[in-house]
Amino acid sequence: MYRRNIENNLLSALTDTPVVVLNGARQTGKTTLVKKLATALSASYVTLDDATTLSAASFDPQGFINGFKGNVIIDEIQKAPMLFPAIKISVDENRQSGRFLLTGSANVLLLPRLSESLVGRMEIITLAPLSQGEMRNRKESFIDWVFAEQSNLSDHRFDTDYVAAVLTGGFPEAVQRTSERRRNAWFSAYITALLQRDIRDLANIEGLTDMPRLLSLIAGRVGGLLNMSELSRSSGIPNTTLKRYLSLLKATYLFTPLPAWSSNPGKKVTKAPKIQLIDSGLTAFLNGQTSETLNRDPAFFGHLLESFVIGELRKQLTWAEKQVQLFHYRTLTGIEVDVVMEDRRGNLVGIEVKASATVKKKNFSGLRTLAEYYGDRFLRGIVLYTGNQTISFGPKLLALPVSALWNINAD
Repeated sequence: MYRRNIENNLLSALTDTPVVVLNGARQTGKTTLVKKLATALSASYVTLDDATTLSAASFDPQGFINGFKGNVIIDEIQKAPMLFPAIKISVDENRQSGRFLLTGSANVLLLPRLSESLVGRMEIITLAPLSQGEMRNRKESFIDWVFAEQSNLSDHRFDTDYVAAVLTGGFPEAVQRTSERRRNAWFSAYITALLQRDIRDLANIEGLTDMPRLLSLIAGRVGGLLNMSELSRSSGIPNTTLKRYLSLLKATYLFTPLPAWSSNPGKKVTKAPKIQLIDSGLTAFLNGQTSETLNRDPAFFGHLLESFVIGELRKQLTWAEKQVQLFHYRTLTGIEVDVVMEDRRGNLVGIEVKASATVKKKNFSGLRTLAEYYGDRFLRGIVLYTGNQTISFGPKLLALPVSALWNINAD
């Protein structure tokens, strides 16, 4: 069993908040984590995946909630939205911390009917697929390191098999399967189950057969800008229907676009988000990519590697001490930076991802533009690449192996 790096955050939230929601895509390990905590929390555990339990919760929501005298863990809460008003009433009568630990495979922030009932009474924590550090029993602190005033680093050399890491992704079940064929079998079953269960739970979709094809089209555009008109034409799905489908894919955490960034309204930058899916392994599967095809097609591997890095950074955001937001940056004249991280004070760190074992001065051009334009707000720019050396390219500019993401410590 993997130790999850957000576990302490979850336990802390339960000490001062009546309702804590552990959100995340299906099969990221939510049930495993809350079952592990059930004994320590002296909590009952029920799952709404069980038809009898779901029926009882739906028939008499208030009676179902009142039946629990102590702390309770309710798994897959999105299946019974009628429980939220009942939980609200119960919490208003007794605001004891840690009473309800809920898990959900749908983002309650995108489902107002679920979240509005518990405004001011709940904290939401997201569990992503396994990070590279979690696979190695390590708590990464790359984000805290890059935002530290003095980010000292000796000339360490890190190395890894990036093609294998990208193809495997972070879903625990996929990580445990050692062959590509068996991983792909799991990814296929995962997509089928998700579309047949979670998507149908959220909305009655007549054209469900369009969804697998839409997912494949999105996966083939990972790293590119979201163009709704082009995607509508390519998929044959009307624009209004397409927006609904993408909202559902967002709600189930599959579709996780990276928003555009600009702190200067007068600067001409694109406002379109960058296409991103939750997991690089799932993205590769949807594209039919294998280790053989990726080694033959370095260009597409570059898109997948960038997606992999964005995914790792997002995972670390859930436990990093520094509160940071992630964006991409692209001007209408073609200057771009793969990832811009901004903290609450407005400090910036730029990240470029290169699927190459060598780094050149031109790879820092977008980062230099940010540095020149934003001055002291720009803390540093980093090119993550597939080589194994740490190389300085001048003040605030550094080339690091991609594996520095899970090898560097902020201490």
